[in-house]
Amino acid sequence: MSQTPTPPREEKAAKLNILSRREFMTLLIGGGASLVLAATLAEPLDTFARDILQNRATAPHGGDSNYHWGMVIDLSKCIGCDYCVWACQATNDTADDMRWNIHIVDQTPLGDTFHVTRPCLHCQHAPCVEVCPVGATYHRHDGLVAMDYAKCIGCRYCQTACPYGARQFNWFERTDVNTKTPEWGESEVTRRPRGVVEKCTFCVHRIDAGLANGLMPGVDEAATPACVNICPVNARHFGNLNDPDSTVSRIIASQPTLRLREDLGTDPSVYYIPPEGLV
Repeated sequence: MSQTPTPPREEKAAKLNILSRREFMTLLIGGGASLVLAATLAEPLDTFARDILQNRATAPHGGDSNYHWGMVIDLSKCIGCDYCVWACQATNDTADDMRWNIHIVDQTPLGDTFHVTRPCLHCQHAPCVEVCPVGATYHRHDGLVAMDYAKCIGCRYCQTACPYGARQFNWFERTDVNTKTPEWGESEVTRRPRGVVEKCTFCVHRIDAGLANGLMPGVDEAATPACVNICPVNARHFGNLNDPDSTVSRIIASQPTLRLREDLGTDPSVYYIPPEGLV
C-alpha cells in the first residue's frame, strides 16, 4: 500500500495555522492556560463548531435507491496483471503513490500465491461517513460512498477511520503527467485539488451518465467501472445488488464469497470469491 509523503516544514506550519481555531481551546487548557482566557475564547469556538454541524448532511442523497451498486472480485481467477490498477489510474487520473485500486500478493495456508485487488468497498455502515464533520463524505441512495471535494476541509478524519486504507490525502498540488494515459485509457474526471482526501468512486461518472442514457452499469461497458471492463480473465463483476437477476447477485447466491473484515460491521459492497484453500 502506498505511503502518504510527510509534508514539508512550511506545510506543517500552514496546517498548524488551520487547526489553531478548532483546537486552540483544547491546547490551551491542556497546557494550563487560565480559565479566564478559556472562557473568553469559548463562545467564538462554539459558534464555529455549531456552523460546521449545521452544514453536515448525514442522510443519503444523490443516486437512485432502486440500485445498490456492488462488485464481485474472483480471487481464484485473478492473475495479478495490474490491468485494473492501471485502467483506474488512467480513467480517474491518480498518481502511482495515490492509487485508488491497489494490488496485494498473498498466500493461502497451503502456500499457494493469490492476488487481491482492493478498491473502496463502499460500506453501507461506513466509518468515514460517520466521522466527517462537514458532510464531505456521504452516502448516496444507491449505496455509493461519495465525496464532495468542495466541502472537504482536509481534516483526514475519514482517512483515519477507514479500516481498509482506501483513502489518500493530497498533500501537494499535482503537476505530474499521468503515465497510464493513453495506453490504459483517457482521464475522465477532474484532478482533485491539494488539501482534500480522495478515493475510488466505482467510476460514478460512468454510472450516472450511463443510466441517464438508458445504459445499465455492469452490462454496458460505457456505464461500468474501468477496472471491470479491462480485466482480461473476467475476474471482476459489477452490478445492482438489489436485483436478484444481476450477475453480481447470482454469483453471491450461488458461490461462497467473503467480505473484508465483516466482523467490523461495515457491510462492504465488495465481495470476494476466495481461492481454493483460503477458506
